[in-house]
Amino acid sequence: MAEAVENFTPRLKTLYEDKIRGVLNDEFKYSNVMMTPKLDKIVINMGVGDAVNDRKAVDAAYEDLLKIAGQKPVVTRAKKSIAGFKLREGMAIGAKVTLRKDRMFEFIDRLITVALPRVRDFRGLSPKSFDGRGNYAMGIKEHIVFPEIDYDKVDKIRGMDIIVCTTAQNDDEAKRLLKELNFPFRQ
Repeated sequence: MAEAVENFTPRLKTLYEDKIRGVLNDEFKYSNVMMTPKLDKIVINMGVGDAVNDRKAVDAAYEDLLKIAGQKPVVTRAKKSIAGFKLREGMAIGAKVTLRKDRMFEFIDRLITVALPRVRDFRGLSPKSFDGRGNYAMGIKEHIVFPEIDYDKVDKIRGMDIIVCTTAQNDDEAKRLLKELNFPFRQ
């Protein structure tokens, strides 16, 4: 049984290696196979505004992010004190996790096929959320769209930021890569 798990390759990774890489090479005419854009990492961030008043809010966000990502998150802390927000330096204010390799492909697959279709009034992702260097950022208002989260055990619905980092040199290459990975962009 352990051998079957070790040899498992995510569906999207196989799709990238078999089909998408060739499509991108044909379209952009790269001189070297290593120039072909690919997914580098995915950063999932969950900021907790209630952390100032309730320390357990960060713990709940941490646990939810652990379930969603399948990897241990890092608690983010305030860099400086802001009296207007009752924030002290070093206070826990959120959690984040960076996914790479197979976990990254698994997360993208679950995001596209399961979570995004469950978002209320979903009309597609904005094609304008690229940063100019081939990275894409999106926000989700409700973390309960992921099937790993049990709706009955959630104390509060929180949002999250998802940043998809690619090795593409510009937005056009990155957008084409993400379109081939079936990202549902608006027209």
